[in-house]
Amino acid sequence: MDAASPKPMTPLKTSARLSEVRYEIRGELARRARELEAAGRSLIKLNIGNPGAFGFRAPEHLQRAIAGRIEATDPYTHQQGLPAAREAIAAFHRARGTPNAAPERVFVGNGVSELIDLSLRALLNPGDEVLLPSPDYPLWSAATILNDGRPVYYACRPENGFLPDPDEIAALVTPRTRAIVLINPNNPTGASYPRALLERIVAVAAKHRLLLMADEIYDGILYDEAAFEPLAPLAGDLPCLSFGGLSKVHRACGWRVGWAVLSGDPMASGDLHHAMDLLGALRLCANVPGQFAIEAALHGEDTIAALTAPGGRLHETRAALVEACAASPHLSLVAPQGALYGFPAVVGDAARGFDDHAFALELMEEEGVLVVPGSSFNVPYRNHFRVTLLPEAPVLREVFARIDRVLSRRAAAAAATPAVASAVA
Repeated sequence: MDAASPKPMTPLKTSARLSEVRYEIRGELARRARELEAAGRSLIKLNIGNPGAFGFRAPEHLQRAIAGRIEATDPYTHQQGLPAAREAIAAFHRARGTPNAAPERVFVGNGVSELIDLSLRALLNPGDEVLLPSPDYPLWSAATILNDGRPVYYACRPENGFLPDPDEIAALVTPRTRAIVLINPNNPTGASYPRALLERIVAVAAKHRLLLMADEIYDGILYDEAAFEPLAPLAGDLPCLSFGGLSKVHRACGWRVGWAVLSGDPMASGDLHHAMDLLGALRLCANVPGQFAIEAALHGEDTIAALTAPGGRLHETRAALVEACAASPHLSLVAPQGALYGFPAVVGDAARGFDDHAFALELMEEEGVLVVPGSSFNVPYRNHFRVTLLPEAPVLREVFARIDRVLSRRAAAAAATPAVASAVA
């Protein structure tokens, strides 16, 4: 090599912990989708719960709340959020019965995602364990791993309506366990947790002095007779972090506005409060413009109920999901009670030798539909997939017609396999 020639660059090494992190919602399949679209293919993308991508808009009174205060959005604000926004959140939680809900115990972040990461960073030491639902929203697993913790999964089985067994949760507790995470209503399953179940989980946390972390971002998205039970009032003096935001109920994902409310006995959670405050200060503050919409969102007009009630767009799309799965010989569904997703299972001949990732790729390549493989949500089985309920009902019916075509081909091939093997023999 010529002495004047530059030496080849050594590839930069990345964190070894990333090898344990998966986020297929925006991963390999989504990258392949972009390649197909660049080549001129038209796809129906059901991989992300992103209301704005399906024609939803943030409510007008929230937009006006920001526009009317735009001149006040230039400076940094307090690391925990605008005082008026934190008071609005605290008042909302007080009305629910959350103990010790006060503005100084509210943290506003750039979406719930940032606050999940921040709170786990404040809580965990290397090797500490966090009890997570399986299936989970994979950010919870990723944030636990990236903050030196270890995810330990408690099963939420389809045969139990995707509800957990508190006795199984209790059996997983070790001296390294620090927290129990609940996602209610659940993403990806749509399960809504009844009060009696939550009380039993609170009892486990109380016995072992564990932090409760309640991801309640879908709290207002419920179908038919399903009810939402907030965790913090049941937790009482036990430390509890309740997460909410504008992304889903208020259809404002891009505004990146989330919050966490630290409830329970302030003496028991003082160190965690100070740690979260410090980490919030290190990132200076959350997005300021969106915070001006919080009071209007929590104490203004209810704009989600009409969408989830009979005749509403989300209700009708959910009905289309339930009907399509009931009509298919290849699918089984635990009907979602809340949130924005369905989590069907592939059954029968189509499930023989089934691999959810290979199915998702085939569905996209051959039928132009992007879904998320179920194993992306940290489950031990590979026969589920997730779709979002955000498209119009006719679009979802078309999606499931395409899904049935792929599964019918797979079922036919599986049914023919023994005869082929016999003929060869």
